[in-house]
Amino acid sequence: MKNEMKIQFSALSQNESFARVSAGAFIAQLDPTMDELTEMKTVVSEAVTNAIIHGYDENPAGTVYLNVVLEEDTVAIIIHDDGGGIGDIEQAREPLFTSKPELERSGMGFTIMENFMDEVNITSADGTGTTVYARKQLSRNKVFSH
Repeated sequence: MKNEMKIQFSALSQNESFARVSAGAFIAQLDPTMDELTEMKTVVSEAVTNAIIHGYDENPAGTVYLNVVLEEDTVAIIIHDDGGGIGDIEQAREPLFTSKPELERSGMGFTIMENFMDEVNITSADGTGTTVYARKQLSRNKVFSH
């Protein structure tokens, strides 16, 4: 059965924790492991923070959209903004790359997302906003071999 939630909120850094907690509470109904839940909440935090800081430069007039889709044992997280966009996605995905070194950003956001999820797709262009799609299949139904 498919279950979905959508929320939107102002592009303010204090809303990052709201997004993280909301997504975590929704995902929890699939009974993921604590590690899986923590990892997915971290992905939400990273993507939402990127949207706020890089998409809108903390402009409260900007809106961040969070969509979480649960289907059987798979979680899809989609974060979208209508902000400035990413000029070079491949460069942005490189570990330690940051376009805002003055904010002491680590440049590890996309790397963290890719390490915690099974699939991460980023679509963006200058001036048109960014969408991050991340998918994870929960481990409880995976077959492990020794």
